[in-house]
Amino acid sequence: MVIWIIGLSSSGKTTLGRHVYNLWKKNVPNTVLVDGDEIRSVFGHDKGSAPYTIGGRRKNADRICNLCAWLDKQGINVVCCILSLFEESRRWNRINYSKYYEVYISVSMEKLISRDNKNLYGPALRGETKDVVGVDIPFNAPDNPNYIFDNNTNGTDLRMVAVDILRKSKAI
Repeated sequence: MVIWIIGLSSSGKTTLGRHVYNLWKKNVPNTVLVDGDEIRSVFGHDKGSAPYTIGGRRKNADRICNLCAWLDKQGINVVCCILSLFEESRRWNRINYSKYYEVYISVSMEKLISRDNKNLYGPALRGETKDVVGVDIPFNAPDNPNYIFDNNTNGTDLRMVAVDILRKSKAI
């Protein structure tokens, strides 16, 4: 099974994903966490500007989709935290994974800017950088996620959200 956690930068994908992973792994040891930024780093696809263009983002998305399919085919459960820019990738996932559960983290741009730990939005909004999803690269919310989490409020107990995701996805 693959639990696919989608959202813009600073939405809380990795933080929520780690909670889902830790809870799931306690009950089902053959579970791994795949983070989009970490996969970029593993493959050296995080240097310069080319990896962040639409083409670079497509290459990374395809790589992650295929990696998750490879793990899934071996009976390994996956929590994948990824921006997931391409609807066609999400459609591919629904067809190619044994079981696919899509979680969308919805956050306002105002809140994303206030949480911007990677310092992406400020420079992009000032025109100093480009290829930032949500600023000069459009982001369309997924068409039909299984679960929508509104993460506009600080202090939400993400562990409880993770429990709810695992319960509703029937992962545990």
